[in-house]
Amino acid sequence: MIYDFCGQTDAGMTRKNNEDALAFDASTGLCILADGMGGYNAGEVASAMAVAFLKSEMTHWLSQGGRQATGREVHRALEICVENANHSIFNAANANPAFAGMGTTLVVGVFQEGRLLLGHVGDSRCYRLRGQALQQITKDHSLIQEQLDAGLITAEQALNALHRNLVTRALGIEAMTLVDVNEHRVEVGDLYLMCSDGLSDMLADESIARIVRGAGTLAHKAGQLIDAANAAGGRDNISVLLAHAKEDPSRRGLLSRILGKYGGD
Repeated sequence: MIYDFCGQTDAGMTRKNNEDALAFDASTGLCILADGMGGYNAGEVASAMAVAFLKSEMTHWLSQGGRQATGREVHRALEICVENANHSIFNAANANPAFAGMGTTLVVGVFQEGRLLLGHVGDSRCYRLRGQALQQITKDHSLIQEQLDAGLITAEQALNALHRNLVTRALGIEAMTLVDVNEHRVEVGDLYLMCSDGLSDMLADESIARIVRGAGTLAHKAGQLIDAANAAGGRDNISVLLAHAKEDPSRRGLLSRILGKYGGD
């Protein structure tokens, strides 16, 4: 199995600066997206720190043999890297008054053959399109999600709640944070979408599904998602990162040659 990746980010219609950050490394199957928070440019600093730290540490580890690691080993590597990124952001926030209170959400994935190791903190999300069905495979760390889980509000009420952007976990806010890491089986044809809440707050899941189910390249779909979020108001920065799982054509060719050989005997 091989993967195609594409990432795009946009400041949106109302924000002057972009506090989102993203990166991917096709050679190791690493994808990272972060949505910063904090006054002045502090959110921008926090998200950039998280993405740069994780990209540097995880690509180095994966390149040094991590691609042959077990799922449990990748899981632990992600936990350690997120813990260290949290410490770096927290220490920077406490050392510089201009960065006080800064933090960032995070969603990070490692795509390896037929599996995805997916970690997240906060309300940045990952969706999976399998066939025609779009499913959110992360669960928001947010006050709204806690109220939904407790049955205090309905899904319809959550759509218009004033405090829908209050997260209950983030990197850099406290000395320690928890990251949820889960392993998912990947099938050929799967399309994965990581996004900041600038997309998911502006577009209903069905609207997102309609775009990612449509024709076109990953870059075309990413652009359509951002355009649709801006058309709906673009009240926040918008970031999307797409990963498409495909059959490795070299392996298909090898199988054909093997079958051809035995078929001709």
